[in-house]
Amino acid sequence: MSDFTGGFWNIYISVITIVSIIACGVLLKAMSTRKVSGAQVETTGHAWDEDLVEYNNPLPRWWIWMFYISIVFALVYLALYPGLGTYSGSYGWTSKKQYEEEVAKAEAQSAPIYEKYAKTDLKQLAADPAARALGQKLFLNNCAQCHSSDARGGKGYPNLADSDWIFGGDPETIKETITKGRQSVMPPWGAVLGDDGVKDVAHYVLSLNGRTHDSLRAARGKEKFATTCVACHGPEGKGNPAIGAENLTKLSLLYGADEPSLIETISKGRMSTMPAQKELLGEAKVHILAAYVWGLSNSADAATAPAKTSAQ
Repeated sequence: MSDFTGGFWNIYISVITIVSIIACGVLLKAMSTRKVSGAQVETTGHAWDEDLVEYNNPLPRWWIWMFYISIVFALVYLALYPGLGTYSGSYGWTSKKQYEEEVAKAEAQSAPIYEKYAKTDLKQLAADPAARALGQKLFLNNCAQCHSSDARGGKGYPNLADSDWIFGGDPETIKETITKGRQSVMPPWGAVLGDDGVKDVAHYVLSLNGRTHDSLRAARGKEKFATTCVACHGPEGKGNPAIGAENLTKLSLLYGADEPSLIETISKGRMSTMPAQKELLGEAKVHILAAYVWGLSNSADAATAPAKTSAQ
């Protein structure tokens, strides 16, 4: 990127811009010469319908003056605003600065709406219709791109509307996930296990979540699972929310629970990242968003009772 922001390109763009404007002025001057009174006007050689001829007359004066005004406007604009390479103009305007000012203004106007919920318990907030409406808007604007508008996710993106959670589904853990983000890594085992070994482990995982599987391969896969996978997923394959290891006993897995998907996951590994949202949204908005997400998989009645924490 530095190749396009160095001194050469700054001069290159500035020279082309200024020369182009000057060339327009020279062209206008050349085209604005009035014809001599009484002199015969030449034609361009173009004719239509036998007698419709294009004469080589100067351009209309009103048109020329409008073009001169446009040139003056361009020079004034380039003096005030960015347009000549890295020169920022006498006003110092930038689109980034304007965006930040507009965001700051919008934040100042909306901050009181979110702040009044900042100290409310997350479970109680999830039962408040007004707070849930705000949370839904935040979710649609910031989370739906990955988790979809109904929060049911897709391949590689967790379903937030069920009771299965990779890092834990209690309100405070959800808030921490949104605030700080998460990252989990499934290392590739293809080189260690080989093609047959990968397929054996895949069939053992199929047996864990109740899918159709080859029992002989599953038996061999169980032994390999105990030496390569147990440290993260546990002896029963139920995962570990502390490190984001998925629960392999449930029917639906993050990257697919069918044989081809499992083979790809085990062989090549996976890396999942949930970006931190605190800097973008701020504490108050994260608080409301966490309550909304928790409410997706918990009824309003759960606000008065301890929430179930189910680790994926």
